[in-house]
Amino acid sequence: MNNPIKSGHLRVSLLSAVAVGLAIASMVAVSGVATAASSPRVANATRPLEKGLKAFVIPKNLGNSYFTTSDSVKSGGALFALRQLGELGTETSGTAATPSSQIPAIEGAITKGANILIISATDPDALCPTLKGAMARGITVVTYDADAPACRDLWIEQATSQGIGDIEVDIIAKEMHDTGQLAIVSAAPTAPNQNVWIGYMKTELKKFPHIQLVKTVYGMDDTATSTTVTEGLLTAYPNLKGIISPTTVGVAAAAAVLDTAKYRGKIFLTGLGTPLAMKKYVLDGTVPEFALWNPASLGYLAAYAAVNFASGVITNAVGQSFKASTLGKYTVGPDQTILLGLPFIFNKSNIAQFHF
Repeated sequence: MNNPIKSGHLRVSLLSAVAVGLAIASMVAVSGVATAASSPRVANATRPLEKGLKAFVIPKNLGNSYFTTSDSVKSGGALFALRQLGELGTETSGTAATPSSQIPAIEGAITKGANILIISATDPDALCPTLKGAMARGITVVTYDADAPACRDLWIEQATSQGIGDIEVDIIAKEMHDTGQLAIVSAAPTAPNQNVWIGYMKTELKKFPHIQLVKTVYGMDDTATSTTVTEGLLTAYPNLKGIISPTTVGVAAAAAVLDTAKYRGKIFLTGLGTPLAMKKYVLDGTVPEFALWNPASLGYLAAYAAVNFASGVITNAVGQSFKASTLGKYTVGPDQTILLGLPFIFNKSNIAQFHF
């Protein structure tokens, strides 16, 4: 943010001046920004964007193909946008999608002098002491993919939570002909985005009284675990007719389990997936349709929003707007939220057009 320190006109001794200088140097060493956390932010749309900001992109876990797409330079994600803007971008996280794995990465970024943290939250509450500490030091905190509402400056929402929940239920209901047993293969029990989407799914399912939601299981955004819990559903519920997996790791793992003559066309699957991971299963009929947004665009937008906020070009007040290069103009909505757009349905007619 590089907000100036406003000093008064008091006369101070040489010793006091040295002490003040040391205090300011300490603040800069910790956060890269000297700022008073209690000062109200004032936007200046004509202010140039800061260059050389240290921005850390912290997904739920590393090695997850979804976040590789949302974050990497090659895909045009968050790190690409940061490079485009002249910032110093680094991706870091743990190997498991858990707070205990993610928090050390956040703490490490703060220690390294972060100006910006762009985070997909593994837990809406467990991260807050660390993130609130970062914000108190003047570090911009932006969440993407999964929110932590009590401890961030902005939330980049991939699509409305209701829109995501509704579209997945509507797809599976059509495939199940509005009747039969349904299960959900989610990520982690604490994943905030998953739980919100599942809440809307349950509401949308009330429109289909002959569909019975029998079980929600958790694959922990891990392929092996997701495979195991999907196989467990097939054993526990021999009359199962449909599965929704609102996680890219889970839906691909579940598709691999169902990709046999025994299950194809008999147990239907949809969820949130990436085209490259799901193309085989769409073309062979295991997964007729699934939904998603462009994760690279989500990461790209998160980076642009974070840099505009950190530079003081926008605040998080409703109505503040900025341009995210080729994505276009975006406006801050209620609850400090910036919406990427609507979910998109992938099927045989269009999946070959996408390469992420």
